[in-house]
Amino acid sequence: MSAPDDTAPAARKPTAAIEAVLFDVDGTLVDSNYLHVDAWARAFEQVGEPVDTWRIHRAIGLDSQKLLETLLGDRAEAVGDDASELHSSNYKKLWPRLRRFDGAQAIIRRAHESGLRVVLATSAPEEELDELRRVLDIDNLLFAVTNADDVETAKPEPDIIAVALEKAKTDAASALMVGDATWDAVAAGKAGVATVGLRSGGTGEAELRDAGAFAVYDDVTAMLEGFPFDRR
Repeated sequence: MSAPDDTAPAARKPTAAIEAVLFDVDGTLVDSNYLHVDAWARAFEQVGEPVDTWRIHRAIGLDSQKLLETLLGDRAEAVGDDASELHSSNYKKLWPRLRRFDGAQAIIRRAHESGLRVVLATSAPEEELDELRRVLDIDNLLFAVTNADDVETAKPEPDIIAVALEKAKTDAASALMVGDATWDAVAAGKAGVATVGLRSGGTGEAELRDAGAFAVYDDVTAMLEGFPFDRR
């Protein structure tokens, strides 16, 4: 049940004036990671392959197929599809417990008012993303949004970051990624984008920095106070 072998690029700081901010959503803007852990734990129990919840937590943010392979090993092919469907069903029942983090709206508004293009860089399925956007209630401040239909393989591969850059109409040097998981930093690093890490998803500062984040904050409120967006 080891994690995928993805070598993190060295941490990089922005090398040009920032034009776009790419936000991960789960665990970054919305307090959902532990609901995903619960939904996956129940799903694995339901297919007869229980997995320790700490292992599940460490895989949250991975491409779903990689998550299944990481947690189920050679059983992923046999029960992975059923587990994935059950996770979706279990998670949907938990939607009433979704809440945006304090400061989520404020940081997006600050970025937007600073003239930055705000992109939600997520590979969440469309129905799930619709619910996350309802919880965030910031659609009028967004420049673009990605979803699961945009890529075949999600984080830690850089594909979703590349799509987000294309939608933001900018290049890697002029963008900043904000995410809570090591997979966010690894994916962004592969795409050449600097990353700010947040501890709000449950990952420690040292791991986020080791994965490539050049700065780490507790949450979006702390980032807003300590790292105001500045295009100079």
